[in-house]
Order: sequence, then structure tokens, then C-alpha cells
Amino acid sequence: MFSALGRFTYRHRKTVAAVWAVVLVVSIVLGGRVFDNLSTEGGTPDSESAVTAARLAEIESDAAPSDLIAVVRGADRPEVLASIAQTATELRAMPEVVQVLDLPTTGVPQLLSRDGTSTLVLVDLAEAEDLEAVEAVVRSIDAPEVLVGGDEVLAAEFVEATEADLQKAEIITLPVILVLMLLIFGGVVAAGLPLMVTVVAVPGAFLVLYGITQVTDVAFYAVNVVTMLGLGLAVDYALLMVSRFREERGRGFDLDRAVERTVASAGKTVFFSGLTVTVALSGMLVYPGPGFRSLTYAGSGVVLVAMGAAITLLPALLGMWGSRIKGVVAPAAATHGFFYRLSRLVQRRAVPIVLAVGALLVALWIPFLSGARLENGDVRSLPRTSESRLTYEAIQGEFGGADIDPVVVVVDADAGSAQVAELGARIGRLDGVQAILPRTGLPAGIAVLDVVVDGPAQGPVAENVVRSVRAIDTVSPVAVTGPAAELVDQKTELIDRLPFALGIIATATFVLLFLMTGSVVVPIKAIVMNVLSLGASMGILIWGFQNGGLAGILSFDSTGAIETFIPLVIFVFAFGLSMDYEVFLLSRIKEIYDETGDNDEAVALGLQKTGRIITSAALLIVVVFAGFALGDTLSIKMLGVGLTVAVIVDATVVRMLLVPATMKLMGDWNWWAPASLRRFHDRFGISESPVVDLTAEPAPDLEPVA
Repeated sequence: MFSALGRFTYRHRKTVAAVWAVVLVVSIVLGGRVFDNLSTEGGTPDSESAVTAARLAEIESDAAPSDLIAVVRGADRPEVLASIAQTATELRAMPEVVQVLDLPTTGVPQLLSRDGTSTLVLVDLAEAEDLEAVEAVVRSIDAPEVLVGGDEVLAAEFVEATEADLQKAEIITLPVILVLMLLIFGGVVAAGLPLMVTVVAVPGAFLVLYGITQVTDVAFYAVNVVTMLGLGLAVDYALLMVSRFREERGRGFDLDRAVERTVASAGKTVFFSGLTVTVALSGMLVYPGPGFRSLTYAGSGVVLVAMGAAITLLPALLGMWGSRIKGVVAPAAATHGFFYRLSRLVQRRAVPIVLAVGALLVALWIPFLSGARLENGDVRSLPRTSESRLTYEAIQGEFGGADIDPVVVVVDADAGSAQVAELGARIGRLDGVQAILPRTGLPAGIAVLDVVVDGPAQGPVAENVVRSVRAIDTVSPVAVTGPAAELVDQKTELIDRLPFALGIIATATFVLLFLMTGSVVVPIKAIVMNVLSLGASMGILIWGFQNGGLAGILSFDSTGAIETFIPLVIFVFAFGLSMDYEVFLLSRIKEIYDETGDNDEAVALGLQKTGRIITSAALLIVVVFAGFALGDTLSIKMLGVGLTVAVIVDATVVRMLLVPATMKLMGDWNWWAPASLRRFHDRFGISESPVVDLTAEPAPDLEPVA
């Protein structure tokens, strides 16, 4: 099948390139619209907190924080108060506005700051789309300073920050990638072709995301995460394909045969590597929340774009311009290479290396497993100069903002009933509860208590209060919502469904690696090693972000926690990328083992033949992830740093040390499988075509591989 694909792309290379050019144009035109359709909604739609919040939103318009909150300086000046009153009148006349609360009109004392110099203006909107017009009117208040924040403003600012981070990452990474490609390949054409695949893959990622937004919600951070993945995989796949093409040319094959053999070998590896990454992403489908699901849908789509461009567009471009790319051959003595010698050195000291490296990776997991603090992202995830963040900080510091995001308790009973009074008294005796503020103006049969607690809205005290209230035995139904309740529900769901997610990932990965190797040992060992290697990423999350170790270098303020979705996303994405490299390496080792029957030699030669490619690919993808780590949004910084560490550890500690050491210890048992499974693999298994001639002499006048 892949040989046929290679022949097809060569024979119809101009048509294939033209089709991808059309895809690129469509992607640029439509894909850019994805930013208008992104969602900032999170959480679990069927959880108690989400269902209760939706119920309150139907009952009263001010059940949630106001859509727009303005902090107006100069409240001690009559002319400023007059301007506020005039603006409030104008706002109430707008059909887009549901409610306005301002100090001059209502006289509510909570709207005035402690020092009496600032005041709040709260505006509720009919629709989120009305924000721009209403915001313009609010900003027209004649005052020394007007800071604008609120739910809808915050949502818009998150999307803007996401887009800005993406542009910054592309500006930083693409030139660096081009320079590194030139150093790796030593030629403009060979370096430029992978970059062309990348240029197609990134807009293609946007097009995929835009299509997905038409049928389901896509979280705002999915754009950065998925583009990060698509950009990295496009570079990886293109690098593998071009490197293999140069080898085929180095063996003396004509252009058409070189393209065909490249697709039949490296193209097949790219295809199943893409399947492996997609399988890893599918584990997040067990979660019903829009965040994880949108990452799965979008991530899978982007992998397909990068993979499709690598095995169709790139061969077509090689068919058009491949004659300008120098062929290379391995040195006559392949055993003289750095990676071969390293592998042999590791094999001689396999036991101490496995024990030392394994112990280190296990130790790196301990801080995360014992001390990770998870919270949902809030306004503090935005840069320090963000207006929404400045507004939030002003409210917290000047207006006693502890009750902005209280624990909200909803009781199916009359507000003045003895049941509600008793429940309020019991809640008031809980540790950390500052005050209980009953809401007024509610219909009969429902009561709402805003419970103000010590510490942050998502802090440990607030979480304990949520759990304690839910544990109270009451006659009437009681439900709890608010940020702390949402966090408790998300953590519960994350933990409860985690075994199913990991089970799907492990099972599907095992099946794919078995189909490729015919072994039941190698897949299990690969899964265990990749899980262990992720301990470094989890450790850096705790030290760098929860404890603030990287705050100075990366210019952020630690919130004392990790965003809830980050560990799972890093685990899934990094696991997929690790298996990506595993497929690259094992495909060559298996190919050589089938020809020689010598396990140790196959491992050493396989590492020699792929070490340079894997190291180069890892370097390029580290540049991609590091570019996103320099963004302004805290969640994207976490992902960028976590994935950067994961790739570095995988390409060095795992591929250069653990793989040769463990495969040495297992010997021929690496390739063991029960007789029934071996027969199954003989019939349905997959592998690269055995195109490597270990005895071939270097072709004349060709540049050897370094």
C-alpha cells in the first residue's frame, strides 16, 4: 500500500502539490476564524456544580458574577459621580443591558472602596456578543482611571492572549527551526522542504479546529496546544522522511524509486507513529467536559494533517526538487558511530544504569504524587499587565473581595424556613467560614446562601467547606456550586475516570507496538519506561510553577497550584510523542534483528541509524515547545515547559540509556510472544520494508552520514 502511495505521489506530484496549495489557501481563509468561535467554558456539564449554576442562572440574572465590572477611580469627586450616574442612565437605555448597579443611583455601600476613592459599576448583558458596545459606553466615564473586567471581558482577554502567544511562538520558532534544518541537512532545499510541510500543517491545524467548532465547543487553549503538537509533529515527520530519502539516494536509486522506497519505509513508520499519537489522545474521551474532548478531537485532526502532509505532499515535493538534495550513505564501518559506541557502553553496564536511572525517574514522580495542588485557571493566569487581572486585584485589595466568588449553597426550601435557618447555623460553625449572606428576591421554594470563606476562592479551606456542606444530612435537597465546588467536582471526575483513560492509552498502544514488533515484551517495557520518564515533567511542574521556582525566569506569579487540566494533557501528549520516537527506533531495531538475529547488535545498529534523527527531531521540537513556554498565558507556559522537559528526557535518558540497557538485559526475550500471537502477527503484523543492506558499500561521490 505504501509503495503504491509512493509511486502515486511521484507520478502525480504536481497535482498533489496543487491540491495541498488549495488546502493551504482554504486553511488561511477559514482557519483564521477559529478565534471567533473558541469557548472559555470549562468543567463537567453534568456535575452538581454545573447543573446548579445553570439552574440559578435561569432563576436570577445576578446569580453569577457580573458580565462587566468597572473599577472607577475618583469616587470622592462630585464630577466623577455625576459622570457615572449619566453613563448608568445611558446603559439602562441600551437593549443589550439587563441590569446596572452603580453607587450614585443605588447608594449600595458595598460599591464604594474602603478608602472612599474608588467605586464599582456592575453591568449584566443580555448576550456575550453585546460586550463591545457596552464596554465602549462604560469606558466613556469621565474619571482619572477606569479599569474594566468581569466574566465576559475576561473570556475575551483569554482568547486575545492565546492568539498573541501563538503569534509570538511562531515568530520565535520558525526562523530557529530553519537555521537548525540548514545545519542538520547542509542544504537549502533539504532544509526548506520540512519547513514547507510545517507551513501547511499549522494553517491546516486551524482549519481542523474551525471545523470542530461548528459541531462542538473548543476550549480557547486548544489552539495553542494543538498547534504546538501539529508544528512539532510536522517537523518530526518531515525530518524522518527527508533523512530516509537521502539514504535511498545514497544507495544509488533513481529519483522515482527513492521516493517510492522512502514512502514504503519511513512513510509507513510516520503513518503508524501518527496512529500511536492519536491513540494516546483518545484516552481523554472518557471525560465528558468540553476541554478534554476538544483537545482529543482537535489533536487527532492535527496529527492527521501533519501525517498526511508528510506522506503525500513531501514525497511530491521530493519528486519535484529531490534531484537537488545530496544523497548520503552510512560510513563503511557503521560500528564506529557515536550512538553505536554509546549503546555498547551502556550494554556493558546495563544493570547499574537501569537501577540508577529508574530510581531517579521514580523519585521525580514523588513530589507530584505527594504534594500536587490542582486549581482551575482564573484571572491570575493572564499576564501582570492584563486589565482583567488589574481589575480583579483592585477588587480584592480595595473592596474586600473575599465574597466575590463565595461557596454558593442552594436549598429547595423557603428562604425564611426553619430548615434553611438550621442549615445556615450548621454551615456557620464549619472551620474557615467567615459569613453567610442569604440572597433576597428569590421565588418561593428556593433559598440561596453565599458562604464567604477564608483564603482564595479555590483554596483548601473552600474545598473543605464544599465537602462538609455536601455531607450535611438535610430534609430538603441541597446543592453546592461556585468555583470551589466546580474544582471539587472536576478533581473527583479526573480521579474517578483516570484508570479508564490510562487503560485505553496503554491497551491501544500495546496493540499497535505488538503489530509492529511481534513482541509482547517490548510494548510493555516501552509503556513502563515512558510513564517513568514523565516524572521529570511532573517534578518541574511542582518546583517551577506550584512552588514558583521558574517565576522569575518566565515572568509570572505563582498561584501555588497547577491548573487542573495540565498534568493529564502533558501526560497524554508527552506519552504520544515518546511513543512517536519509540516507533522510529523500534522499527529500525526490528528490521535489523529480523535480518541478523542478533539482539545486541540490532539494538546498537538501530540506535546508530536513528540516534541522529531522533536527536535532531527532539532538538527541533524542543525549540517549538520552548517558544510557547515564552508566552504570556500561565497555562501555556506550563504546557510548554512540561513538554520541553518530557522530550529532552525521552530523547536522552530513555533512548540513549534505558532502551539499550533494558533490551540488553532481556536479550532475545525482547521478541517473545505466545505461539498464537506470533501466528497472528505473521499474518497481520506491520513493519518497515527490509530495505537496509547492512553489507552495501558506500556509493561513489556521495557524502557519508556524520
